[in-house]
Amino acid sequence: MTASDPTRHYSLGYTDAEHERLIWQASRLAPLTARLFLEAGIGRGQRVLDLGSGVGDVAMLVARMVGPSGEVVGVERDSRSIARARARTTEAGLRNVSFIQSDVTEIPGDKPFDAAVGRFILEFVPDPLATLATVCRLVRPGGVLAFHEPCYGPFLLLSAHLPLWSASASLIHQTLLRSGAHTEIGLELHRFFLEAGLPGPAVHMEILLDSKPDFGRWTYDLLCSLRPQIQQQNLSLEHLGDLGTLPERLRAEIDASKTVVPFVALVGAWSRKPAVPSS
Repeated sequence: MTASDPTRHYSLGYTDAEHERLIWQASRLAPLTARLFLEAGIGRGQRVLDLGSGVGDVAMLVARMVGPSGEVVGVERDSRSIARARARTTEAGLRNVSFIQSDVTEIPGDKPFDAAVGRFILEFVPDPLATLATVCRLVRPGGVLAFHEPCYGPFLLLSAHLPLWSASASLIHQTLLRSGAHTEIGLELHRFFLEAGLPGPAVHMEILLDSKPDFGRWTYDLLCSLRPQIQQQNLSLEHLGDLGTLPERLRAEIDASKTVVPFVALVGAWSRKPAVPSS
């Protein structure tokens, strides 16, 4: 997997619609990710590496945390995503963020980072442990590694009471699995941190629940981004009925149930790289 092959191993693609979905998703996840990074000790003046920056949301969140005296370097493979991220950071007036086009296993290591972070990135790399070990070498002794990754099990379980929502959730999960994504990687983060030579991480899980119309629509938008993969993996959308009316039918099912629906469970894990032993 190289920077010249940006579409490989990423199931959701790089369309304008997927960019908009990522921006909406980031707006909902920002408070959860900010809490994780604050708990990990990320703050003013630090130099932070953001893996799999996409259109820049995590990088911008961290840029505000480290302030003008800090620096954020975002790594992304897709050139269109980088262009969108750069435009957004400029519009936001953030001058302490830069982006480089690179595979996460080929990041230049000329200057150490105080922290490395990522959200929904390790689930899409072929070898998450190797990636984590590589990134760990770029972080200074005493620095922090903090990641937010998914766990689909609770999402599927908490969706089971709504037939249409559950069928949509199951198709999303099955498509991601067949395309090579690590859908339960959140529960593996503890092991990966240990095997990468890090102390056992602090780990917690959070699940967003809501019933608002825009929240319910995220399943439909995710299916649209996954549609090429659904076809490639010989799966079918037919059992969901007319895709054009799916948002309205999902909305009606949620309203009729008088309940909330879940987002994918987020597992946050962070650990501090051991300091160099004193001589």
